Amino acid sequence: MDKITSTSEFAFSTTRWEGDALRNKGESYGYGRVSTKQQNLDRQLVQFAILPIKESNIFVDKENGSTFNRTNYKKLVKRLKPGDTLYIHSIYRLGRNYDEILEQWSVLTRVKKVNIVVLNMPILDTRLERDLMERFLCDVILHIQAFAAENDKNNIKVSQAEGIASAREKGVVFGRPRKSDIDGFKQRYEELKEQGLKNDEIAKKLGIGISTLYRYLRELNTKY
Repeated sequence: MDKITSTSEFAFSTTRWEGDALRNKGESYGYGRVSTKQQNLDRQLVQFAILPIKESNIFVDKENGSTFNRTNYKKLVKRLKPGDTLYIHSIYRLGRNYDEILEQWSVLTRVKKVNIVVLNMPILDTRLERDLMERFLCDVILHIQAFAAENDKNNIKVSQAEGIASAREKGVVFGRPRKSDIDGFKQRYEELKEQGLKNDEIAKKLGIGISTLYRYLRELNTKY
């Protein structure tokens, strides 16, 4: 991956290069990303479909945004040439790491000499000629967006940790149940079921969450 000598040199005030005739003369590319294989890329791909981007120039990753060491992102960067334009849905799709977002932005615009267009933030469009004040405002917005991307990622992690802790307090068990737990559960479950209790009532009696109850049932391969 290309590196720059100083990560303090970023953004629009430093994206102009000698030979402006290269601007908008290259090919168009799209880059999409989601964090997991279960997430859907359709919204990003629909946006690319209405842009002048060849299908072969669309690169997507289903990988975490905290690092830029992603399979297809690296292939994309190798393909990009001076004067090309890279479209992304949002800064969040580019990455979720404040320092690396700013560094990669500078790599792409200063080293690779590529234009970047952020579709959900039209002001972040390096194809446009800007005066000093406009470039300053774009710099500020880019830094704010990069901060928001990493901050949002951190908030999600905190929420997930809090959710797991809360679930455990309610009796939800994560991971494969122990055999001793399963054996004890089976006996008590059958006793309470014979008393006519429903599954949610049985869960309360056993002091476990309903999701844990169904997990135990699946483990037993029962038909209850």
